[in-house]
Amino acid sequence: MAIYTSPVIPTLQDIRWHSFLARSPLASPSPETLVALARQPILITGAGGSIGTALAKRLAALNPPSLVLLEASESNLFALTSELAPSAAITCILGSAGDAALLEHIFAAHAPRLVFHAAAFKHVPLMEQHPLAAIANNIFSTEALARIAAAHRARVILLSTDKAVQPASVMGATKRVAEQIVLAQGGTVLRLGNVLASRDSVAEIFARQIVRGGPVTVTDPAARRYFLTLDEAADLLLAAAAHPTSALLAPQLPAPHFIADLANFMTRALATGREISIEFTHPRPGDKETEQLWSEDDHTYPASSDASHPAMISIQSPAHTSSQLAFELTHLHAAVDARNLAAALVHIQSLVPGYTPSASVLALARQAISPSIRQVPQ
Repeated sequence: MAIYTSPVIPTLQDIRWHSFLARSPLASPSPETLVALARQPILITGAGGSIGTALAKRLAALNPPSLVLLEASESNLFALTSELAPSAAITCILGSAGDAALLEHIFAAHAPRLVFHAAAFKHVPLMEQHPLAAIANNIFSTEALARIAAAHRARVILLSTDKAVQPASVMGATKRVAEQIVLAQGGTVLRLGNVLASRDSVAEIFARQIVRGGPVTVTDPAARRYFLTLDEAADLLLAAAAHPTSALLAPQLPAPHFIADLANFMTRALATGREISIEFTHPRPGDKETEQLWSEDDHTYPASSDASHPAMISIQSPAHTSSQLAFELTHLHAAVDARNLAAALVHIQSLVPGYTPSASVLALARQAISPSIRQVPQ
């Protein structure tokens, strides 16, 4: 009987990603900025994810008075603790960012003043199959965290995504709602594109396929995305935390790259002298051909002219009033509690008018619909 062994993923951090990006690395925050940030107690949710880990290691090196690392995955938290030097200032907690009782305990015991909220479900095709889970985790966890942080006068920095702009996926729509929640509480939102070499990213998927000998699968030859490195993502989060006011921010990046170009770059980098084929499949539910960091309805202007900080854009998007947001969230809670996806989609679309649910999500809503529900979004 043959024993299957998973192919070893190459060390993607050793790839010269800026050769693919064809640009210089984004500027890092100034040392003065980092020292100022590290003077206050800090909480990171999703601390065991790729970006959370990079951020945790960066902040741990600055010796803040208290650094609380919250992670829902046991294996991710174990990996994170093995990478950090033991310190009395660092507290690792296994738990969910949506656990209100746990959050109250963390704020009472550790009094974080700055919260980096990196915990979220991020896989577009998977969330198209589990839309209620996406809503519960990405929206309700953010709502609980933002409410409790505001009550304790802490500031939230939300890690968001370009998929929140004119979203075609339930993941993107839930992140857009999360953005509105954090901004309504006076926090700051940072939208990023695809982070190269992060866990389960397209780069890691391509690496697995290359190790197996191919083919490397790309959904669409026209598909394009914004890309940045893991170090740049951490730097941008730190720069966003230093932004003086509540804001919706995005990095100032050149035009997006074709995903097929990334596939070709990685086959050359990881399979020198071997022929690895690239196979075009088809777009998956929730996929878009090209992502944007802001929409045509948004107003944008430079967030900072300081060359010692990463260049970022401040975005003004149409927003709901606090009463409208609260009304829709209350009814969204009721719909999710009732496992009523059709009703939940109605409220998601009220909060995110640009969102069009995919055929697969609408099919799930129709399968679960009860005779008392008269409307399914079209």
